[in-house]
Amino acid sequence: MRYRHRTTVVTALGLVVLTDVLRVFLPSVITIFGQAASTPAELLGAFALGWFVLALAVPPLLRRAGVRPVALAAAVVLAGARLAVTGFPGGRVQLWLATAGLVAGLCWLTAVAAGSNRPVPGLALGLAAAAVLHAVSDTYRSPWLGGAEVWVLGVVLAVLFLAGQALPAPPAGAGGARAWLLVGPALLLAGMVALSPAVARTAMSYQFGLLESSPAQGSGAAVAPLFGPLPVAVAVGGFLLAALTPPRRPAGRWIGPVALLAGAVLVALGRGELLLPAVLLTAVGLGACLARCDSTEEPAPAIPTTRIEPATVPAGVSSATAATGPTPPTAPAGGAPAAENTSVEPWAGGPGDGEASGFHRAAGRRGYATVGGMLVFAVAAVLYYAAYDLGYPNGWVPVAVAVLTAFVALSAGPVPTRTGPVPARTVPSLPPVRTAACATALALVAALTVDETLVAGNREGPPATVRVAAYNIRMGFGIEGRFDPDALARAVGRADVVVLSEVDRGWLLNGGHDTLDLLAERLDMPYVFAPAADPLWGDAVLSRWPLAAARTRRLPAVGAPTGAQALGVTVDLGADVRLAVVATHLQPPPGREPVVQARAVASFALGYAAGRPLVVAGDLNTEPGAPGFAEFTRAGLVDTLAAARPLPTSPADDPREQIDHVLVSPGLTGADAVAPRGTASDHLPVAVTLTLPPA
Repeated sequence: MRYRHRTTVVTALGLVVLTDVLRVFLPSVITIFGQAASTPAELLGAFALGWFVLALAVPPLLRRAGVRPVALAAAVVLAGARLAVTGFPGGRVQLWLATAGLVAGLCWLTAVAAGSNRPVPGLALGLAAAAVLHAVSDTYRSPWLGGAEVWVLGVVLAVLFLAGQALPAPPAGAGGARAWLLVGPALLLAGMVALSPAVARTAMSYQFGLLESSPAQGSGAAVAPLFGPLPVAVAVGGFLLAALTPPRRPAGRWIGPVALLAGAVLVALGRGELLLPAVLLTAVGLGACLARCDSTEEPAPAIPTTRIEPATVPAGVSSATAATGPTPPTAPAGGAPAAENTSVEPWAGGPGDGEASGFHRAAGRRGYATVGGMLVFAVAAVLYYAAYDLGYPNGWVPVAVAVLTAFVALSAGPVPTRTGPVPARTVPSLPPVRTAACATALALVAALTVDETLVAGNREGPPATVRVAAYNIRMGFGIEGRFDPDALARAVGRADVVVLSEVDRGWLLNGGHDTLDLLAERLDMPYVFAPAADPLWGDAVLSRWPLAAARTRRLPAVGAPTGAQALGVTVDLGADVRLAVVATHLQPPPGREPVVQARAVASFALGYAAGRPLVVAGDLNTEPGAPGFAEFTRAGLVDTLAAARPLPTSPADDPREQIDHVLVSPGLTGADAVAPRGTASDHLPVAVTLTLPPA
């Protein structure tokens, strides 16, 4: 490894490890420390923010203990936590391991910032590498994957990271605080949209799988796309090329901020068909903004860490010369001595004075800038996702983070030197074109090989019976807080049509998985997805038979903060036999019945079915005999689970509430109704075999 690339590579490796730990920590806060909506969002946010605030103590610690010891110790804990959560079964231990890894990661990042004034190449490479690895794992975060190959990859990554961290670091110059301030906003924007393979696949789902929908309702249905993660290869390449290419013209300084703001605005609009341009614009804009902050400011003269004792001063040499070192031989005659192009590691040799204190101040600014940037990450993430519990608009959050990023990038002007201003960067740390091309090729291979093509298999029909299951999957997380799509697939069993609630397709808060695609691949079923809270969170229908004629309808909010919708899909059973399926997840305010939403779903479902056999299924948040449930029976729908009741489904570890249902139109009969026990979600699935009416 070239000496000048050491910091870049170690920063990139550490950022990959930190990203993995962060993607375990965030969902663990929701599913282990709290129980999603049952725990106040304010308490969850305070718990998460507290650990980021704790990082404010790191810069003073670095001044006392030195950069290298703190960085190395924090790297050991970070790598150890990353390995420890691999294959761990969840629970409180997983939460505290991830928390320890997060705190260690913040300490490591702050220490690296104090000792490095040019982080952009490492940050860009790390974000891109994390995105590529995420694509290779098909959005299944590697800490939760099992198998020997995952352990080998984790160990190799940890060893390389620690080996690089143990090597002596190149000396740091002044500056770099702006770039380190952007590490938090960059992590947020990259994880939320720009470099997320799950969001890229969902964007393709909308862009090339948009079925007929109601434009007046502002929602569309999305189907399984071919080569879904393909846009992430373009996004990674564009991001790296923009981040590593020096801005050459003054007018070019506006391109990145404008693209970033445009992408954030598209995200804020909350339309699935706008996700694809949002991904590409945000990726290129974010990279260009980072490039604006990549500077090679000229370091001040080095401050020797040893002093010449008076007894060894040669005759004729003044004590001042002995104390500060000889005059550089390259000094011009009759002029001031030229500054040496070297520097010292901040706080490595104890407190100093004069120019050494300048290094201390620069290191302190970089350290506090890093902590401040990560606080922006934490605050923005909490504000964005807490809105789905507290009920305020959140589209402004990514726009505000993009505005901050653009402002910091535009404020990075030319670097003053003795001969006048020069461009903020003159020599790329990494070859932009080759680096971007390699990353794009790797992401492209992942997109073409990892993603599976989902095709309906049962085309011989029509069958005499259809097995229907309804399952609230809680974004794929079980009672113990472990993400396990294999357990979800086992819980569904031999169902032919599956209705899913609480489907997450890329929320950073939940680890950035495309839960729907992962489950669909395991069931070998194509799907139709409809957004509820935002384009990445909603309900879905999967089937072994072809799906067609999707319709969606937004439901009245009636004071509930999380959005709700009804998705109608037609299952083509062959020989001109059709089954209408409506998937929904009613979201009443706490302590109230979903009467208004239930009435709206019943009306929509009957109109959509238009006389065909109809199934309405999902988490209805109402029990048999309650006012909300009565709206469905009043509309003529029949409870297929009645013969098996009581059939409680929530909570999964101690089911007491009967809130997951399968209702049908007269003419369909149900049998063999069950709610299989398990903890792959906080709900149990319900399944019933429906006998179709005679053709």
